[in-house]
Amino acid sequence: MNPDNPVVQLCSHGMQAEAEGRDADARAAFEQAWKIASDDYEACVAAHYLARHQPTAQETLRWNQESLDRADRVGDGRVKGFYASLHLNMAKAYRDLADPDQARRHFELAAAHIDDVPDGQYADWNRFAIAEGLRSVGAAPRAADDLLKDLLASFCARADLKALGLVVTPYLADLGTEADRTRLQTALHMLHAARSLPEDEQKALGKAISSLNGEAAHP
Repeated sequence: MNPDNPVVQLCSHGMQAEAEGRDADARAAFEQAWKIASDDYEACVAAHYLARHQPTAQETLRWNQESLDRADRVGDGRVKGFYASLHLNMAKAYRDLADPDQARRHFELAAAHIDDVPDGQYADWNRFAIAEGLRSVGAAPRAADDLLKDLLASFCARADLKALGLVVTPYLADLGTEADRTRLQTALHMLHAARSLPEDEQKALGKAISSLNGEAAHP
């Protein structure tokens, strides 16, 4: 986004106010951004941020839908990287409204667009949220998930940063694709081969690997 665009500047100021706990100021900035939006692109951006400060889940959904509709009207490369986040927000809103079918649909659409988001922390954060959302609505189930959660808790308890660093990202970023599962399995195999874990964790890790390997053999 162009940082010199007045709508983008207002939304940036709003996010700064939000980070500082000044929610009223944040909403005022986003509302002003909406008022001055001069085209569908600017309206898409303003609606996206305005959705963050709505009193009800229904209103949150309405503004997220507005943002998505405006992005569709723009229809060019300026909004290509927006869709993962837009569908993610739609999915969360539908989940809050107890509509799991629509939530799942939009989580899956978000996953389909995640590779359009430029690499970086923003893309990682969206991927993590999409993966979590998919599992919350019964999509992208993962064998050995309880074992993996217990292992990660053990790594945290021991402050084993190396083990955490190797496993956490592919664990959180797993959207259920073959490539994602391969990344997770590779990380687990590397950790197992290092033989650096306590005996009980090493055994649990072996069980998790076997379970994931079985899942891969019988998709």
